[in-house]
Amino acid sequence: MNYPKKVSLGDITVRDGFQHEERFIPTEAKIWLAEELILAGFKKLEITNLGNPMGMPQFRDADEVMKGIRTSKKLKGRLDDVCLTAVTIREKAVERAIRAKQDGFGPDRILLMVSTSESHQFTNSGLSLAEYWKMSEDYIKRATDAGIKVNGTVSTIWGCPIEGPTDMNKAVEFAQRWLDIGATDIEHADHDGSASPDRIYRYFSMLMDKLPDPSKHIVHIHTTRGWGLANVLAALQAGMTHYESTMGGIGGQPANFVDGVPVAGTGEYYYKDPNIVGLVTTEDMAVMMDEMGIDTGLDLDRLLEIGRMVERIVGRPLRSECIRTGRIPKTYKG
Repeated sequence: MNYPKKVSLGDITVRDGFQHEERFIPTEAKIWLAEELILAGFKKLEITNLGNPMGMPQFRDADEVMKGIRTSKKLKGRLDDVCLTAVTIREKAVERAIRAKQDGFGPDRILLMVSTSESHQFTNSGLSLAEYWKMSEDYIKRATDAGIKVNGTVSTIWGCPIEGPTDMNKAVEFAQRWLDIGATDIEHADHDGSASPDRIYRYFSMLMDKLPDPSKHIVHIHTTRGWGLANVLAALQAGMTHYESTMGGIGGQPANFVDGVPVAGTGEYYYKDPNIVGLVTTEDMAVMMDEMGIDTGLDLDRLLEIGRMVERIVGRPLRSECIRTGRIPKTYKG
């Protein structure tokens, strides 16, 4: 097997993980989790969504979360080499990020997103692909001028939950276009768990042929059908070095029902059972990589303790196997 010996893992639980929860997660818990993840060694976190909280009330505390992390006494001196990201799908969200940055508590990086599927693009942003590319070109410049890095995400690479099959070649073209208009890096997202390991390997091999700097690319895998870690292994085989995931494998579409109240979210869930969605589990992926001799730079024992606490925060058992089994012993217990 041929895979990298060192990787960069980013955790996106506070944003992507919690956005699918149908109960509001207390602001203090979000800040606590961000603190603990940074203390466990993470240098990249997604911490909130700056879109309209009427549709996504889970992020009505976005400013408080960002301020709480920036002013945390536990993190004093620890944030200089940490990148905090906020999702900003539309113009007002980017403008909000810029104001927050100017006020001293805003994100280091924002995320814009295109889908290779027109239907998914419109559902997610309210704009056509042509309209979204035009908007992005303008707002990447505005954000960059304000000192904010910009991630350009490409979604529906391996299939669309609305339209069905998609063309992977189109995703490679979109990745190139993001870089051409000034994006700092690209997230390659399997948002609904459509990818299989063979196609993961094929896509990232195609990508490396066209854009061969792996530091520019982030692997974002959902495990809706249980193939998450197999897909991670396929991406490792293709030479990918940057990954993101969530504690306990939570996450998915923004909830359309929060604290007993129906909300817009992004509309009807793609799957009838809202509990089957979610990302690759941070704990299991990190432990698996460690067993493979891949350096993650993380305190794995602390990470497993955090995973146990996240189950208590959300109030139910989650998908991590390793918080129950632990790491494989490295010394004889005779």
